[in-house]
This record gives sequence, C-alpha cells and structure tokens, in this order.
Amino acid sequence: MKEVYITRLSKFLPNEPVGNDEMESILGMVDGKPSRARTMILGNNKIKTRYYALDKQGKTTHSNAEMTAEAVRNLFDEKFPINKLQLLACGTTSPDQLLPNHAAMVHGILKCQPVELIAATGACAAGMQAFKYAFMSIKCGNTSNAVSTGSEKFSSWMLSQKFEPETENLKSLAENPIIAFEKDFLRWMLSDGASAALFQDKPNEEGLSLRVDWVEIASYANELETCMYAGAIKNGDGSTKGWTDMTPEEWAANSVFSFKQDTRLLGKNIVPSGSQMWKDLVEKYNINIDEITYFLPHLSSEYFRFKIDEEIARLGVHIPQEKWFTNLTRVGNVGTASPYFMLEELLNQDLLKKGDKIVMMVPESARFSYAYAHITVV
Repeated sequence: MKEVYITRLSKFLPNEPVGNDEMESILGMVDGKPSRARTMILGNNKIKTRYYALDKQGKTTHSNAEMTAEAVRNLFDEKFPINKLQLLACGTTSPDQLLPNHAAMVHGILKCQPVELIAATGACAAGMQAFKYAFMSIKCGNTSNAVSTGSEKFSSWMLSQKFEPETENLKSLAENPIIAFEKDFLRWMLSDGASAALFQDKPNEEGLSLRVDWVEIASYANELETCMYAGAIKNGDGSTKGWTDMTPEEWAANSVFSFKQDTRLLGKNIVPSGSQMWKDLVEKYNINIDEITYFLPHLSSEYFRFKIDEEIARLGVHIPQEKWFTNLTRVGNVGTASPYFMLEELLNQDLLKKGDKIVMMVPESARFSYAYAHITVV
C-alpha cells in the first residue's frame, strides 16, 4: 500500500461576501414578509458573512459545476498541469441537475483528457466520500494522483420565489401563509462555494504536504430516521414520500424541492452519535489526543460547538477548544465544501509546520452519517 499525500488545496468563493443584513434582499422575502425566524437562527449559528452564486437581484452568476471546475483548475500550473490528472471525485448536496452526474458536468467544463470519475451525492459527508475515494485510489495503486472536491450551490434552492406556490396554496386554504420553520431554518444556514484537493503518491519536493493516515465514514441510518431532506415530504411516522410518487401540483404546493431540517431530531442526535464514533476511533487507532495539533470540526452552526465539547469531554476523549480551527463565521456553512475550506486555509495561509497532526470531523444530518480523517503534516 502506498502513502497518500495532499499536495495542493484550492477554493473558489463566488462574488463578494454577503452580510446578515443583505441576505433577505438577495434571497427575497416569502409572501413579501420578512422571516420571523431569521434573526434567531443567525443569532445561534453566529455566521457573519457567506457567499452566494447570485447577483444582488438574485440572478445566477455561477453554476455548481462551474464553481467546482474553477476550484479544480486552481490546483494546477505549469509544474503540474491538468493533463496529468487521472481521477476526479466530486461530492455535493446540490448538483445542478439529476443527470448527468455532477462529476461528469465538472469534467465537461474542464475539457481535459479522459479521466476516471466518481460522483458522491448526499449531505456534508459526500465531500468526504469523494475525499476517501481519491485517497483509496492512490493507496491501492490504481492511480498516482487524484482530485476530490466538495461544492455547493444552495442559494438558488432558497430563493423566495420557490416558496410562493406553497404560500398561495395556504392562502386558498385560509391558513397562515408562512412557510414551516423546517424550511425557513435552512434558508439562513446555507451558502455557496467550492474547494478541491490534489492527492498524490509522493509529497511535494518543496514546501509542506499533508499525509492522509486514515479516513473513516459510518452511517447511523439503521438507527435514526431522516432529519434533513429535499425532494420529499416527511410523514407522521418518520418515513418519507419522494417526489417521484407525487404530482407536479403537490411538488409546488409543498415546496417539495426545498431543503428541510427536522431540528428536533438534529438537536437530539447529531452530537451523541458522532462523539461516540470519535471515542471508538481513538481506541481503534490508539490516538494520543495530546499530540493533536488541530481539530477541524465541520460545524453547521456555532450552536453545536459547546455541545460537542461537553460530550467528548464526558466520554473521556476531549480535545481542548484552543486546538479547534473553524472558519464558519467568515465563510458560511457550505456543506460538502466546508471541511475542505478549513484544510485549505490551514495549508495556504502558512499555519502549519512539519509534524503537526490534524483530525477532521464531518457530521451529516441527512440521516446521520459521520466522517473522520487523520492527517500528518510532512
């Protein structure tokens, strides 16, 4: 088995950062009324700025595939040109279409030579599934290099116009035309961007590289019901009904294609399951927690920071807060791209030194999956 190194990391953030007071002017007000939940949600998640692939009028400036392709291009130069690329693994929650898959669309924009492709579609852990596929391809000798990406274009899903048919339907039923909290919640949580990592079987000749020691991913869907979903409605018994079994009229009347979050399930389950997995990994790999230099938790909201801190302390696998590194408040919650953004910032802003050890933690609330990676700076 070969050693695997991340030799380059890049990112693409569209347009200018968007402040909290600008969000609703870009995304629009549902039924022409300001969101009653926005201030509370932003107060909890602590995000100050984020990026949208939209202009000030809410018109698209970049597709998900275009942002991803730009991040991939930024990995290459004359010293290591893109014509050497052997594999492209792309993770996203928000592809531009159902088919062709996201990786194929990115490859089509890049217009490079034929390469192996894999597309991982899911919530936050999909970026790490792509990450692990690239890692494993080099580890087993299938390729000598690979690129993995995480990217999102959530903003178009969150535009107020996407909810207007539902509010009109509620008016006709003489009900309060306010979209449910489960839908409004994610409008103020999610944003856009793309990031990419170049994996190789040899470290950089000059400068630092990140040796990927292991990547572990686990799903708890066997135990827990759906928490975050799109293209479906959730039934009273916890099951879901997908869009293919619904009429177009039902799609519009229920904002079926919006992102929805069962916040009750989120708060109850996201921290305990992921913390227990961390304890299991500490035991499996005999990790000396004192040797960890940086802990990179993908936080959907700062609300979870101290809950995670308390739970891993309770389980005896505590990582002190001074070792935590996040950029959520500045970059926003960009789903599959967020873990890459943290790693990219550490490497490209010269915050690392040889011998540093990094642990990445990526929870996914769709139906509760978790990804962890252990990295050594060489």
